[in-house]
Amino acid sequence: MKIHFIGIGGIGVSSLAQYYLAIGHDVSGSDLAESEITDFLTKKGAKVYIGQNAGNLSFDVEFVVHTPAVPKDNPEYLESKKRGIRIQSYPEALGDLTKEKFTIAVSGTHGKSTTTSMLALILVKAKLDPTVILGTKLKEFRNNNFRIGRSKYLVIEADEHMASFLNYWPNVIVLTNIDRDHLDYYRNLRNILKTFKEYVNHLANTGTLVINADDGNIKKILSENQKFKKAGYSLKQKEAVKIKKIMRIPGSHIVYDALAALTTARVLKIADSVSFKALSEFKGSWRRFEIIKAKLQGKKITIVSDYAHNPAKAEAAINSCREKWQNKKIIIIYQPHQYQRTYFLFNEFVKVFRRASSDKIIITDIYDVAGREEKNIKENVNSQKLVKTVNKKSVIYLPKEKIMDYLKKEIKGGEIVVIMGAGDIYNMIKLFDLKD
Repeated sequence: MKIHFIGIGGIGVSSLAQYYLAIGHDVSGSDLAESEITDFLTKKGAKVYIGQNAGNLSFDVEFVVHTPAVPKDNPEYLESKKRGIRIQSYPEALGDLTKEKFTIAVSGTHGKSTTTSMLALILVKAKLDPTVILGTKLKEFRNNNFRIGRSKYLVIEADEHMASFLNYWPNVIVLTNIDRDHLDYYRNLRNILKTFKEYVNHLANTGTLVINADDGNIKKILSENQKFKKAGYSLKQKEAVKIKKIMRIPGSHIVYDALAALTTARVLKIADSVSFKALSEFKGSWRRFEIIKAKLQGKKITIVSDYAHNPAKAEAAINSCREKWQNKKIIIIYQPHQYQRTYFLFNEFVKVFRRASSDKIIITDIYDVAGREEKNIKENVNSQKLVKTVNKKSVIYLPKEKIMDYLKKEIKGGEIVVIMGAGDIYNMIKLFDLKD
């Protein structure tokens, strides 16, 4: 079958494209800009177009998959409709796959990528040979966000944005936590809870819900009439102490993610010895507290690249740095992600940066997410306003192009530089000397 992907460079869409390539289909796709992912897919055998127009759809395309963010006036989307080609969003297409396989879906506001990565590695070590669709790249998968397996098992990261996970029908749902986020879509916590409750009810009576028993919001969506099995985990259980000792990455949030993976492995009857071995070897995933040795003007530093884009994740990353490097100078470079998230969670961000135990926080301009911003909100929030409200000498605003000049004056050697945010701020890493 000939399948075309609109937005093939996206972290989720690209993994599904790889799945279809791996099982023998002819894959093409397009994206607005060239990236590491589009280059990788080209090497894998996909025909990738940079720029989007109707001519990118060959005459024999039978199926079109698009990113949920694609505008309805996208020329490739319109051409697909015009020709009557079967068309689905990425969550819809993945949802069909969840009906065909024994699916383990990892969900929650925080910790999805890390938990999915840990769980996938446990299944691999247990020789269950899973297919894995990730929202991040994993070193153990040769820096890829996808693994093809030959067994019945499918492990996916199930995103709650735009209620995407309502397309999925898993056998096991892992629920890490529920928090306020994606308020441009949900508007309030009540709607978030309602949607998560609908999602977990996708489990059949024979299914299992793995839950963080310490999370108050998860408790709000549980009820006695839910017939599926429940398996809980908590920082209070004895395994938490062992996990904290064996993990290479610091932070209580990492312990929670590992406990979620361990508990799910037990549901699948995987021996604890296999799980603990896999967890102890976990190196971390792309942009999730990823540690990179670097130099700036010949001076050795440590870079931490982290995807953190909401208050809870930002605070967890900052606290983990201080836990790991108690006596080191820590400089945070933070790029807020999306005007609407910054607007709706403004007060929470202010509290996090006021509490931060870092030596310096540089906040740069907000990353504008195309197609997901409202003009009236963009006019009412910016990074300068955030810095002014934090009102702390160690928190400053700098435009992105001035950050490196600042660092060259500030860095003496030995510092921890945290590059944080879900936008394009990670490209700054390329400006450092990354040679050993």
